[in-house]
Amino acid sequence: MVGAMPPEALPREVVGNGYSAKHLQLPVPPKQAQQQQRDEAGCKWYEEEIDDDLKLCYALNSVLHRGASKYQEIALLDTKHFGKALIIDGKMQSTEMDEFIYHESLIHPPLLFHPKPNTVFIMGGGEGSAAREVLRHKTVQRVVMCDIDQEVVDFCRTYLTVNREAFDSDKLCLIINDARAELEKSREKFDVVVGDLADPVEGGPCYQLYTKSFYEHIVKPKLNDHGVFVTQAGPAGVLTHKEVFSSIYNTLRHVFKYTWGWVMASDHPFDLTAQQINERINDRIEGELVYLSGESLISSTTLNKSVHQSLLNETHVYTEDDARFIYGHGRACCA
Repeated sequence: MVGAMPPEALPREVVGNGYSAKHLQLPVPPKQAQQQQRDEAGCKWYEEEIDDDLKLCYALNSVLHRGASKYQEIALLDTKHFGKALIIDGKMQSTEMDEFIYHESLIHPPLLFHPKPNTVFIMGGGEGSAAREVLRHKTVQRVVMCDIDQEVVDFCRTYLTVNREAFDSDKLCLIINDARAELEKSREKFDVVVGDLADPVEGGPCYQLYTKSFYEHIVKPKLNDHGVFVTQAGPAGVLTHKEVFSSIYNTLRHVFKYTWGWVMASDHPFDLTAQQINERINDRIEGELVYLSGESLISSTTLNKSVHQSLLNETHVYTEDDARFIYGHGRACCA
């Protein structure tokens, strides 16, 4: 997870459903602090705009914290259904109840398919959950996590208690910098490189970390032999996969011999059986995975017909001059 847009670029319109609506934005002038406290007492819903005619609403217990950095706005909400929810620039990043699905699925496949992963570079990942899952692997000796935003990292370190052990690990090297610049100047090579990034949003810096030139000239040269690269690649649903997912998948096909998953890419095949994956889970990972097994990992490679056909037919290659973007600029409110 890395920064998307600076706060000054965010729209300021207000939406509501009968309540007084307000955006999750800081800083709040001191004169308004008392009024904001009164307003928050009546704040019952978090509302996120997904498209022009689509919104998702989550019932709230409370707004636990708000903050802002020079890169993005941050909020921690206590939702009634999903527990604590981390919001960056008005976009929900993860929730307490189900973040394990995303992070187990992003992290463990590349590390399990690698013969013996010792070093891992995480682009973004400021909330610490990706590092937490990486550090469960017994073979891993060094994890470099590079996030652009010190305030986000400090915020998550303070409020997301589930990841405190990962942040305190001697194996974790935390760097605050642009991931592209840090990886480009690094003399070190890695067994696995992870893109735990925000979706590419128009006007934000993230889209440059999804381009062919970045994958070809920066990521791939920093992988050791048998190295694996994996990145979250936006929504992959029947109605949403053409936004950026199919393009990112096709772009990586132009750089690596084999692609799979979120998207995961390597010049070596992903040819383990479910039994072999389960054996590696038992041998390599501390504790029991909640979501992922060898069988579920293999079954997830079978795509529905619509998405599969789109991936076969996709011709767009993601570049700095010809990028695709996810809808929206973090428009959200408490209503």
